[in-house]
Amino acid sequence: MTAPPSVRSAVRPSVRRSAPASALYDVPGPKAVARHRLYGVLALLAIAVLLGWVVYMLFHTQQFTYQKWTAFEYRGVQELLLRGLGRTLEAFGWTVLFALPFGALFAAGRLSDHRAVRWVSTLVVEFFRAMPLLVMIFFIFVALKVQPLWALVAGLTLYNGSVLAEVFRAGVLAVPAGQREAAFALGMRKTQVMAAVLVPQANRAMLPAIISQLVVALKDTSLGFLITYEEFLHAGKLIATNLDYDLPFIPVVMVIAPVYIGLCLALSWLARWVERRSRHSPRTSGGAPVAEAGVVPGLPPGVPPEAQQ
Repeated sequence: MTAPPSVRSAVRPSVRRSAPASALYDVPGPKAVARHRLYGVLALLAIAVLLGWVVYMLFHTQQFTYQKWTAFEYRGVQELLLRGLGRTLEAFGWTVLFALPFGALFAAGRLSDHRAVRWVSTLVVEFFRAMPLLVMIFFIFVALKVQPLWALVAGLTLYNGSVLAEVFRAGVLAVPAGQREAAFALGMRKTQVMAAVLVPQANRAMLPAIISQLVVALKDTSLGFLITYEEFLHAGKLIATNLDYDLPFIPVVMVIAPVYIGLCLALSWLARWVERRSRHSPRTSGGAPVAEAGVVPGLPPGVPPEAQQ
């Protein structure tokens, strides 16, 4: 004797929800919970001791004395830091503007059906990914006689664009093959399949890796001070090496480091904001729910469940 359909529909969802949890994750018992709490308390104590030791050493070496921080009261020093920050953001903006199209172009080349295009794109991506970034920047600046800003931007674009090309390619290939096959079955061309089916679905999967690489590009703009580009770190170096301020190296680091951290956190926040918006986008959100298929015992296939009435 089988249960009525209403009973079966009420039981099935709860069974499906509990099965994956019991199969993939063992709920910790009382001893495991106590052990995990102990590990957490010990980790917090270790972090607190480390932070306390750092603060103690800063006070012990007199890093918070007024003499070491008086440099930041001068208007010239403040303007120098602001100019350096603006030039850092300028280099980063140009890098993003060029690196994203560079990565998309060579990712499409690596996914091309033409062997020559695929080989050339692979050679370019692998070469610039393997080349040390500092070597590229110095080569462009010294050998090609390019201005510091554009030498820095060119090196960052070639390196980060090559990494982003691999991110884009991996994101497109991560989309289930059935999506591509279904689009081709509808008569869509490869460009249409890529633009309307694969890329919108891959965007959310690629977004964390893209933002991570942009954070790397933002931090790598600090290499500009090696080629005399007056960015944020170069401004801090000028302040720290000024003998009139008693070499305030640690205070300069304590001013510059939070700014870099704040910019990276802002990029992460932007990534989360874009991801939340993409969830509500009609191109990336799921379609209408499909009714659950079921077979009523005792009836041949194709007979609707209402026939049992």
